[in-house]
Amino acid sequence: MSFIPRKQQVQKRHRRLRRTLSGTALRPRLAVFRSNNHIYVQVIDDEAQNTLCAASTLDKDLRTSLNNGCTCDASIAVGELVAKRALAKGIQQVVFDRGGNLYHGRVKALAEAAREAGLQF
Repeated sequence: MSFIPRKQQVQKRHRRLRRTLSGTALRPRLAVFRSNNHIYVQVIDDEAQNTLCAASTLDKDLRTSLNNGCTCDASIAVGELVAKRALAKGIQQVVFDRGGNLYHGRVKALAEAAREAGLQF
């Protein structure tokens, strides 16, 4: 049994997910990237290959109100912000792409906050 680093495990899971998961103009992909210090979210139309809206813990709107970008509270704030921006552009339904991360902790907090703010997935 060999040791596989965590980052490679995440990348392997993400490649496996992306085989079947893709965003369209009607139902774009809500892609999550989680680093050690921050969390980033994009709403992507894969057919046209463009990002429709995005949010992260580095946004000016959130940076002042958050002390730390790597907490569940920060993820909740980012989830609400991306949902607000998507709804402003007329996007109501998305496909959730957890980016190879487990649906747990910060990723789960972000997803639930986006659902509560009005996105459907």
